[in-house]
Amino acid sequence: MIFLRFLCLASLALFAPSTLFAQDTVTDTDGEAEDREVSPADIVVVATRLAGQVDTDIPPVLTLDEAEISTYGAGSIAELLDALGPQTGSGRGRGGGRPIILLNGQRISSFREMRAIPPEAIRRMEVLPEEVALKFGYPPNERVVNFILKANFASSQVAGEYNVPTRGGYLYTELEGGTLRIDGPKRMNLEAKIVSTSLLTEAERGIVQDPEELLDLPVGTDPGEYRSLAPEKQEITLNGTWSNGLGEDGLGGLLSANAAYTRTDTRSLTGLDNLLLAGPEQSLRALERENGTDLFEAGVALNKPLGGWLLTVTGDASYSDSVTRSDLPGGIGAGRDLARSKDATLASLATLAGRPFTMPAGDASLTVKAGYNFNRSDNSDTRTVADSTVLKRGDLSAGANLSLPLTSRKNDVLAGVGDLSANASIGVNRLSDFGTLSDWSAGLIWNPTEKLTIQASYIANEAAPSLSQLGAPEIVTFNVPIYDFARGETAIVTLTTGGNPALRAEKQRDWKLSVNWDLPVLRRSNLLVEYFRNRSDNVTNGFPLLTPAIEAAFPGRAIRDANGRLIAIDRRPVTFARVSSSQLRWGLNLSGSLSKQEEPSGESTRGAGGRGGRTGADAPPRMPFGRGGPPGGRWNLSVYHTVSFSDRVTIAEGGPVLDQLAGDALSAGGVPRHRVSFEGGVFKNGYGLRLRGSWRAPATVSSNGAPGTSDLRFGSIFNVYARIFINLDQREGLIERVPLLKGTNIAFEFDNLFDSRQKVTDETGQIPLAYQRAYREPQGRVIGIDVRKRF
Repeated sequence: MIFLRFLCLASLALFAPSTLFAQDTVTDTDGEAEDREVSPADIVVVATRLAGQVDTDIPPVLTLDEAEISTYGAGSIAELLDALGPQTGSGRGRGGGRPIILLNGQRISSFREMRAIPPEAIRRMEVLPEEVALKFGYPPNERVVNFILKANFASSQVAGEYNVPTRGGYLYTELEGGTLRIDGPKRMNLEAKIVSTSLLTEAERGIVQDPEELLDLPVGTDPGEYRSLAPEKQEITLNGTWSNGLGEDGLGGLLSANAAYTRTDTRSLTGLDNLLLAGPEQSLRALERENGTDLFEAGVALNKPLGGWLLTVTGDASYSDSVTRSDLPGGIGAGRDLARSKDATLASLATLAGRPFTMPAGDASLTVKAGYNFNRSDNSDTRTVADSTVLKRGDLSAGANLSLPLTSRKNDVLAGVGDLSANASIGVNRLSDFGTLSDWSAGLIWNPTEKLTIQASYIANEAAPSLSQLGAPEIVTFNVPIYDFARGETAIVTLTTGGNPALRAEKQRDWKLSVNWDLPVLRRSNLLVEYFRNRSDNVTNGFPLLTPAIEAAFPGRAIRDANGRLIAIDRRPVTFARVSSSQLRWGLNLSGSLSKQEEPSGESTRGAGGRGGRTGADAPPRMPFGRGGPPGGRWNLSVYHTVSFSDRVTIAEGGPVLDQLAGDALSAGGVPRHRVSFEGGVFKNGYGLRLRGSWRAPATVSSNGAPGTSDLRFGSIFNVYARIFINLDQREGLIERVPLLKGTNIAFEFDNLFDSRQKVTDETGQIPLAYQRAYREPQGRVIGIDVRKRF
């Protein structure tokens, strides 16, 4: 493993580092259009950038055209992003998970504008590296996904989904409908969705109960019938977006607005009413918890050209009102605990992007930004002493990103070096409740050849703890099962949660090196290798898994009785002195045709925006294969492997250093050294098969080795999702016989295809009660049918 790490680092070090932007149009770099004679029979094509592409020198990690998108069988952009999880996910480890979404190369107010758009409306899709986010005013924590829509499109659709586990006991249904109209810059899309899930109890999954708890119950009573693994849920969503061009023919800019409403109701069971059980009648009654949440959201976005610059202003606001009612022990007359949370958020960002000056190698690119975010949280809970807790934060930010071309083959500036550019960014945030934070980054991007891109980035950032981590009200929860590593048993404890005002600002210092190589095989294939080294000081973390090492590092957080049994834990957030990690993530993206001779495309393996070939308007003429792609069908496969070299946590200066890869875990499940994710499929003549999955290596959580303690081994997990679908529009004979089926897609889904559930064992091979398989994966294998009809 040490040799592998050295080999990977040495290979990357042989190439000079790299990172970001430039370039106005895609041109024929070899000058063939000027040098060769053109006969009357020749088709002359002028090389221009496809409208809506991201204006950057960084090539996409993945590009999909209309025909390739259809092979995924997705019903919406949200489903398409889920299907492309391995490619759209980031290995940076700093973001929130979802990639940054662009529409036609421009920012939007929120993902709500896009999530329900059907894939049939997409002309092209680009997945770009994290560094591209800087160009749009975002930190380089997530990948960027750009959707280019068709200029004209009109469709309405209804869809229904029905899912049930093969083990029974649970039901998921979904009904939705929507309409989309695109007419140049004008766009309107409306969406309505209803989701319903049923209750799943511990008894329906055969959870083994604590023998001591059974001693106090009437014979034949199963307490699992009174505790839920998954809540009953009903949710309704209404969502609408409108956009229109400004000025004559929409050339003066674009204005869009979005509004959405979501109502969510849930009901769960928290256990038996012990007070009634102890009464003379020994009544059996489940304690229920009900929650109702109203969420209102609205956003607006303005994109307006100002000379040679583009001004983009976005604003997104939300307000949620959540009420939770929990039964109190002692019967119906005992009353209910009432908790209410009102949260309001506002996020605004203005960017001005353009080319301020020209250098010998090309135009410089500059983005300046300013924004203001506001959060307010008003929480009340009858379990707390205070009537309510109000938390507020205002965040005023400003920053800039500059990209400079240093060498250029096109402009013959040190052409032998290739294309080399540098970029730098700086930013500042002023938080009303925490003070001033800063960030900066620098990077290089080097294209020694048209098919090879090498990047290097250094990112320095300061981050504040969240509002809730600092000031959430103190809440005490009774009768919570927790595995006690010190005694090797499951204990029923009292948990204290809330905020910690003593938390400090986190300082992050990260390196990223990457290589993206277009392979000389197949139509579109590339190898991506990324190395990440993250280091953080003063890291805020929820109170970690209570191992003996953690208990010793935070005295007073765990309380034991005279016999040493764990009875209470204070789980308010803590600050670690330092967290450092390093990992390598590499992946292969392959695709091809099922026919003997691939269709002409003129596209490089990187697709639009890459330096490797002709795209968009400069591509040669293509045969109109329609929604199904070429008659011979297509296939694709993407595989990504992440190997962690180090993951260490320093609890306090001069204190113990925890090696998470060696078993000193901070969370249940441990930290595996290897992770693999993949997706792939085939599509031919309207029939398609998609597979998506992940594998996680085993991990260990160590005890202190004292008598009576036991390590826990968390087994490997292999989870596969399969989707078999048919696009009936490709079955022309069937459509002629039954015209009503035109525009219909039918899919059969298998989630957790192999019914995989993680096995957790102690050193004796026994499964602790708190880590039973059904706790780790309550639903198991789920099968379903999804029908979508377009009009």
